[in-house]
Amino acid sequence: MPAITPNASPLAKLRSATGSRRIFIHTVLIGVAVVMLYPLLWMFSSSLKPDTEIFTHPGLIPNALRPENYSEGWSGSGNSFSLYITNSLIVTIGAVIGNVISCSLAAYAFARFEFRGKKIWFGLMLGTLMLPTQAVLIPQYTIFYNLTWINTFLPLIVPKFLAVDAFFIFLMVQFIRSIPRELDHAAMMDGANPLQIYWKIILPLMKPALITTTIFTFIWTYDDFLHQLVYLQQNDKFTVPLGLTLFMDQTSGSSYGAMFAMSTLALLPTLICFLIFQKRLVEGMATSGMKG
Repeated sequence: MPAITPNASPLAKLRSATGSRRIFIHTVLIGVAVVMLYPLLWMFSSSLKPDTEIFTHPGLIPNALRPENYSEGWSGSGNSFSLYITNSLIVTIGAVIGNVISCSLAAYAFARFEFRGKKIWFGLMLGTLMLPTQAVLIPQYTIFYNLTWINTFLPLIVPKFLAVDAFFIFLMVQFIRSIPRELDHAAMMDGANPLQIYWKIILPLMKPALITTTIFTFIWTYDDFLHQLVYLQQNDKFTVPLGLTLFMDQTSGSSYGAMFAMSTLALLPTLICFLIFQKRLVEGMATSGMKG
């Protein structure tokens, strides 16, 4: 930082003050970033430590490296960990496809059509946002049990095709309302029906909202533990969150090193998804219903 002499000009003083403020802001931001990233760095560090060192040596640099945690974790829980990742991807991709299709259709109906009780239905739909997941868990389990869907992926995928996520419907409604209706009228004059307008006009223009829905659905479904624990019972149907619990054994000892190694690998799909679509995610949140 340049020294300021008593006779320094006002412009030099202003530049010095701006530089000091910038250094202070960057220092604070770096400190916050370190605090937020520390749990992630600690998990990665623990994935390379022996079990005896993980909780007795809280530092980030291991005294002894143990990369075998990754190979043991990949095949050490009864099944190859690739099975759990594959199951998670099946459930997650199915949920993403269902949410994108059903929520966009429901949002198109609320945003573009007039029907009896529209405001009431829209209000009820928004009201489900405040409904705790645990309140409907038992009725949902009863329905899926009677359908003999327990221990299959169906309870985790099929409801997504029925527009059950009110948050994404609301987000898309706000986005569609920002699209000029003149485009719809022009398409109707060319002979397009409502479904063709949805497919050829609305859907391409709401790409940012669709990508936002895709990313959030991917992350929330991939990380969901409660529903997968309730509906999946056999080891070969387990997903990543359930597969990680197999490394915890209170009776014969837990394999923490392998668990942290697989936890590190389990982050990769969500990290890749976010890195690919992060620019679109910000665009979608800025131009869609998040502002309304």
